[in-house]
Amino acid sequence: MNQKHQEDLAHIRSMMERSSRFISLSGLSGVFAGLSALIGGLYVYQLFKANGLEYFDGEHKLYSANLVSHLFITAVIVLICAFTFGLLFTIRKSKKYDLPIWTSATKKMLFNLAVPLLAGGIFCLALLYHEIYGLVAPATLIFYGLALINAEKYTFSDIKYLGFCELVLGFISLFYIGYGLVFWIIGFGILHILYGLIMFKKYK
Repeated sequence: MNQKHQEDLAHIRSMMERSSRFISLSGLSGVFAGLSALIGGLYVYQLFKANGLEYFDGEHKLYSANLVSHLFITAVIVLICAFTFGLLFTIRKSKKYDLPIWTSATKKMLFNLAVPLLAGGIFCLALLYHEIYGLVAPATLIFYGLALINAEKYTFSDIKYLGFCELVLGFISLFYIGYGLVFWIIGFGILHILYGLIMFKKYK
C-alpha cells in the first residue's frame, strides 16, 4: 500500500511539474543554436578580413556604416536560425512525449525571458546609434544571461547555470574591449553547444 501511495505522489508531483514549468525544451535546440552562432562568428571574422581589418592586431578599428549594417544583418540571421531550430526541436520533443507547448507556464517563461532581452536590445541599438561598438558584444552576453536567469523558474532549473556563465563572460569581456567577437563566439556558440549536449544527455 505504501508503494502505491508513493507512486501516486510521484505521479501528482510529475503533473504539477508539467503544469508549472515549460519542459518541452530540447537539448538539440542549444546545440544547433550554438552551431548557428559559430558559423555566424566565423563569417564575421572573414568579413573583417575582406574589409582589410586584422581582428587580432590589437589596434583600434574604424567600422564603416556599410560594415556595421552587414554585421547587424548577420546577427539577425543568426538569431532567426537559432530561434527556428529551437522551435522545430521543441515541437518535435513535445510531440514525442505528448507535452503541450502553449501553456500558462510557456507564457510566463516567454515574458520573463523577453523583458531583459527587449531591454538589452534597445540598449544595444543605442550603442550602435552612438557608435560605441566595443560594448555591444558584452551587453548582449550580459542581458542574455540575465534573461536566462530570469526565466529559470518556469523551465528547467539547469538553464540558470548557462545564464550565470553568459553573465560572467559578459563581465569579463567588458575589460577586453576589441575582442567581443571572441567572447561572443564562446558565449553564444561554444557554451550553447556544451549546454545543449548536457541537456540532451540528461533529459533524452
